[in-house]
Amino acid sequence: MIRLVVALLVGMLVFIDVAPVFAQSDGTIIVAQEQRRRTLFDLLFGEPEPAPAPVQQAPRPAAAAPAAALPPPKPQVEKAADATRLAVFGDSLAIDLSKALERFYAEDPNLVVVNQGVSSSGFVRFDYFDWDKAITEQIAADSFDLAVVIIGINDRQEITTGGGSFAPLSEQWTAAYQGRITDFLGKLRAARKPVIWVGLPPMSKSEYSAAISQISNIQRLASFSGGAEFLDIYERFLGEDGKYSSYGPDVNGQNARMRKDDGIHFSSAGSDKLAFYLSQTIRAFYRGGGVTMAVADPLLGTDAAAMLRPPYQGLGAARLLEVAGAVIPISRVPARATDLVTAASVPATAPFTLEQLVTAPVGRVDAFGVGVDPAAGAAENDGGR
Repeated sequence: MIRLVVALLVGMLVFIDVAPVFAQSDGTIIVAQEQRRRTLFDLLFGEPEPAPAPVQQAPRPAAAAPAAALPPPKPQVEKAADATRLAVFGDSLAIDLSKALERFYAEDPNLVVVNQGVSSSGFVRFDYFDWDKAITEQIAADSFDLAVVIIGINDRQEITTGGGSFAPLSEQWTAAYQGRITDFLGKLRAARKPVIWVGLPPMSKSEYSAAISQISNIQRLASFSGGAEFLDIYERFLGEDGKYSSYGPDVNGQNARMRKDDGIHFSSAGSDKLAFYLSQTIRAFYRGGGVTMAVADPLLGTDAAAMLRPPYQGLGAARLLEVAGAVIPISRVPARATDLVTAASVPATAPFTLEQLVTAPVGRVDAFGVGVDPAAGAAENDGGR
């Protein structure tokens, strides 16, 4: 009986609302929304407020991916009307170098690069392109202030002169080739145009590289005698093993491709590296303003100054100082003791007497600070008369 009463009480306190089900004519069944079950808490404390319907947010539009763009180009620097004109003469190497120099000096308003390179040209085939005639015309037109020359990759071939034709790198060939470069530089020197001659780099093929190295050495000698500054770049484009390498550190120290696939020409990174090295030599003549050839000559007023010599600059200057005795290279083998001047080699003469030492004129090495002043003695003699 007690159980029955409890069941009735629970039935009165708890109401379960069953969701109604509706059948449609087409056979589908629709279930109404299920009502919330009421509990004892609802009777004692009241039913809670219905939860607000969730607010549906509008979907965000997908953010567009930022469009990839190249960095803005650097503003073009307008060159001054009186800017220094740097002309680059030579073969296809000169064409690549001139482009690199244009990039290097792009933001310098006081220097403009003039590309004067001619592909396949050289100092052998003047029948193809005559550099002697070309430089004469450029000097007459006053088209440049400072000259850079890099040439020679096409010159390993037979040369023809009035005396005949000579095989590459033979003795007669070398003399004729050096003579043509000397004539070329002589015209520039007479016009007082500073010249920087750039040596040739190593090549990928060993036999060709050896020939080009000999040609570069001939150019070096001609540059010294012709008053040009010679820039040797051979070792700067070698690999760590001392051999040809198409890769090497660029101007930022990063390993990059320095040479093109032909093993002869420079890549863009290699040309930029060469332009950087060349800029250090250009500073000897150009420092943001005009070009100057005024270089201090410490041999001025000495016997060495009267010698026939190129302008005082570069390695030629060091050799002149060696001639003057001001510089002694550390590679020079010192004279042996038996070759030094000894007393036996001095002509036999009577030794100086003590009286001669005391009466030595002032300024002579043996005066020892107690010499006689000849001028004072002459004055005394005149006074006695």
